[in-house]
Amino acid sequence: MNIDDVDPLIQNIYHSLELIGVFLAAIVGGTVARRYNLDIIGFFIMALVSSLGGGMLRDMLIGQGTVAAMRSQEYLLLALAGALIAWLTLLRGWLWDLTSFHMDMVVLGVWAVTGTTKALNYGLPWISCVFMGVLTALGGGMLRDICIGKIPALFTSQQMYVIPATIASVAMIAFFEADREPVGMVLSPILAFVLAMLSYWMGWYIPARQDFAPLNSIGSQLRQALSPVEEAGREVAREVEPKWLRKWRHKQMEKSAAESQEDAQEDVADETLTEKQVREEVSDDTSREEFLDAPYKAYMDAPDQRNNRETLKLRRGRA
Repeated sequence: MNIDDVDPLIQNIYHSLELIGVFLAAIVGGTVARRYNLDIIGFFIMALVSSLGGGMLRDMLIGQGTVAAMRSQEYLLLALAGALIAWLTLLRGWLWDLTSFHMDMVVLGVWAVTGTTKALNYGLPWISCVFMGVLTALGGGMLRDICIGKIPALFTSQQMYVIPATIASVAMIAFFEADREPVGMVLSPILAFVLAMLSYWMGWYIPARQDFAPLNSIGSQLRQALSPVEEAGREVAREVEPKWLRKWRHKQMEKSAAESQEDAQEDVADETLTEKQVREEVSDDTSREEFLDAPYKAYMDAPDQRNNRETLKLRRGRA
């Protein structure tokens, strides 16, 4: 079922919300441009990328031809108008943050459903449809952050943006399979908005822990549980192993440990610059920048000693 076949009232509501979303996202892009001290061209580019980037990515990946934002000039005009407002007005404070967030969450569900519906109409698998819905909703902000040279906030803020968009997309697919597309287009964005509001006011967030590795924990517990078996196996091996073989093995282990310690000491010596080496790189009229670069230059200008040590290591290994 195509979105053009849906009830005209639903079409008008969706179209109005999409235009509001483009305008609001363009203003947000402009506020980011102000934060990074960009000129008026930067305001326009940030506004266009923020408001239209997600839909453009979706249409290019689907391969439907000319992207929707290029076929209708009202999208571009609204994006440029939002950039101009952000350039002329200093928007900040808790009231602006609260209003923009709530409006953004309304449009989030609408864009997710729009992207999912378009992917369904092109016969894509359901997981691809979910991806298209999430990309439509969040792709613009991701591209904006990439343009200013930072990790997208989508990956670091830990706020629940992806989950409401994903749920709206999955709900729309369920309604589509049940042949209830108009109902899905109404309820799915509402579901996303309610979840986003609950996460905002309840303080829910996506946890991010560098030490989160349950497979490692399971492995450690398993190893601890099997440690008695391991120790029993070692005792059996000690009784079976001949004394001359054990003596030779211990000797090789001591030799290897001594060589490793010697190599570590040589590496530390290689990385340590002497005062003489640094002074050779500076003079009385050395600038501050040249003085700070002197240790690096001294290190780079003395490779012969390091190369000789590496050659010695290789020869020792062959021996």
